[in-house]
Amino acid sequence: MKLRIMTFNIQHCLNYIERHIDFPLFAKTISDSGADIVGLNEVRGKGAHPDYEEQALILAGLAGYKYHYFARAIDFNGCDPYGNAVLSKYPIISEETVMIPDPEPKRYGGYYETRCIAKLVIDTGVPLTVLSTHFGLNRDEHENARDAVLKTIADSRCVLMGDFNVTPESDILTPIRDRMRDASEGYGDMFSFPSDKPDRKIDYIFVSKDISVLSASVPALTVSDHRPHTADIDII
Repeated sequence: MKLRIMTFNIQHCLNYIERHIDFPLFAKTISDSGADIVGLNEVRGKGAHPDYEEQALILAGLAGYKYHYFARAIDFNGCDPYGNAVLSKYPIISEETVMIPDPEPKRYGGYYETRCIAKLVIDTGVPLTVLSTHFGLNRDEHENARDAVLKTIADSRCVLMGDFNVTPESDILTPIRDRMRDASEGYGDMFSFPSDKPDRKIDYIFVSKDISVLSASVPALTVSDHRPHTADIDII
């Protein structure tokens, strides 16, 4: 089974150039990618503030995806949901939000935010476990996210994707690489951030070692503050 996978930090659909919420632009970017399954980061859900709409539902409708799931990581101001999402052209068998524990105590002075993993099993003809996540900014957040991922991934027919907020040489990724394959390996630097002048890779698609990677790319698009990352894979 050949599939195209996409991961995209959409920064709540904020048009990077024009600085307004732009559902048509983001939906077109997703649709034009030809991806069968899309992992999204920094997605808003329906909240009290009028700018907090069901973004996964809206994008799924505009981009032509029949199935979607929103995984809430946090409620800003106690009432405005924010997290990760998955869009799929294939039926969702199961869905779950796996919370990443907050570091206690917090060891650094940076910004902290509760994070999560959207975990789905999707019927692509064979069941495929799909995880979409967004790591925090501090080392202790990275460690907790890594540990949560290692407990959640499957060793066969599994895709893990998202904004990991670490570059490829980080030791945070070592135990993940021990169990999975980075889909971008062999395809150049794959810089994805910032989208207008990318100078680092922090967005990833990992696949279990029984999945073949046919190609991978980071399209030169300035839509969000991140560029999207796609991979063509073959599931046995």
